[in-house]
Amino acid sequence: MKNEYSSYIFDFERLEVYKLGINFANEVIGVVKKLPTDLRFSLGNNFIRASISIVSNIAEGSGKKSKKEKILFYGYALNSARECIPTITILYLQKEIDKTGKDSLRATCIKICNMLGKLIGSVKQ
Repeated sequence: MKNEYSSYIFDFERLEVYKLGINFANEVIGVVKKLPTDLRFSLGNNFIRASISIVSNIAEGSGKKSKKEKILFYGYALNSARECIPTITILYLQKEIDKTGKDSLRATCIKICNMLGKLIGSVKQ
């Protein structure tokens, strides 16, 4: 029996920044799984929370009716993305990720920040 909602797509799921954020969070989880236990349950959990917060706030913001509320939640998503940058740097300095991993995670995070900035700008118009 087919579930009548199995093919339903929320509006935020069509946003490229949301799709990129999901991929980023998935990549973060993969990185954290490889960390030593002491870092996994401190730095790692914070990294996962911040990366998931990006997409959660995009989803929540998209459902808001007022521009002010949309901007607020998209701003939270932007702040969460920016929060990931120091963690990436620390993981690199601790030699838990290599330069290629650091550069890739940073590039994705920066792209998410830029996309969120544009999304916020489009809502303000």
